[in-house]
Amino acid sequence: MARRSLPLLKHLLSSPSPSPSTTPTLRRSVTYMPRPGDGEPRPVTLIPGDGIGPLVTNAVEQVMEAMHAPVYFEKYEVHGDMMRVPSEVMESIKKNKVCLKGGLTTPMGGGVSSLNLQLRKELDLYASLVNCFNLPGLPTRHQNVDIVVIRENTEGEYAGLEHEVVPGVVESLKVITKFCSERIAKYAFEYAYLNNRKKVTAVHKANIMKLADGLFLESCREVATKYPGIKYNEIIVDNCCMQLVSKPEQFDVMVTPNLYGNLVANTAAGIAGGSGVMPGGNVGADHAIFEQGASAGNVGNEKLLEQKTANPVAVLLSSAMMLRHLQFPSFADRLETAVKQVISEGRYRTKDLGGSSTTQEVVDAVIGALD
Repeated sequence: MARRSLPLLKHLLSSPSPSPSTTPTLRRSVTYMPRPGDGEPRPVTLIPGDGIGPLVTNAVEQVMEAMHAPVYFEKYEVHGDMMRVPSEVMESIKKNKVCLKGGLTTPMGGGVSSLNLQLRKELDLYASLVNCFNLPGLPTRHQNVDIVVIRENTEGEYAGLEHEVVPGVVESLKVITKFCSERIAKYAFEYAYLNNRKKVTAVHKANIMKLADGLFLESCREVATKYPGIKYNEIIVDNCCMQLVSKPEQFDVMVTPNLYGNLVANTAAGIAGGSGVMPGGNVGADHAIFEQGASAGNVGNEKLLEQKTANPVAVLLSSAMMLRHLQFPSFADRLETAVKQVISEGRYRTKDLGGSSTTQEVVDAVIGALD
């Protein structure tokens, strides 16, 4: 802001005084006042992941270097077919508190558990956040979409509590607890309060799962009473999906149990422009992992990798969220502004956004747009 306003001020001082009707309005800059030492570079654990993961996380590395952002990466090779996340990777994340990751392949069946699930459980990353919003210049069926889906990340159907009772009969347990329901509701309302959001919608199926989803709703209602300035409402998950595709602009912040949140977030992402442009992250009391918001486990196909045409926008915007989480707001603003400028101009877009650019061409355009 200061670099822009200074030349304008010199121009005004050296030019004839304009008439009152043509006097430009000078915007007052907002100063971020850091604590002493806040400018020290921060270590961030980097997991490039599988498929297109290394391609899009490398885009982040290039942009961070171009901005001279005060972060440096500790990079580890982790792949979805591993039995567990290596101990040195977990130690790095626990030490650094922050991680950026690409997609990890989740094997279908076969008894190999999801590494994404392992990370969330071991680090207690109980809140998943996906921000689904319209990007200027990117045509979509619906306008004025700006939805934040906050999903409980540690229990419910995704807890992985399954066993075979007898051959041919498998039991999968959905566990909902008061503790986890209350803390995700508190996080959703706190997020809404701190980000000047006006409404929180709880998504449920309590008409059928009266005890489990009923407990989730009861917790949301209790927390809602502590935030009288934020409107609270509830919606059944099947009606929610219909409302999302017909009138998505009615939603603001949505709080959901685990499985519903995954479905709702991906639906909202598709409405707002596609999974390739939606940022997200997983956060707990002590640690945070930032990654592509919707379909984070989607590692792309071989063709994207061979042609190097993966869309880096979602991971770039997620890294901007990471910078803000690290209390580097000006770097986050610069990155977000550059990405939005490139999308708005429309010259450099990957195939999923209607263009033909490579990943590197988009990255170069973003670097060129940094102010």
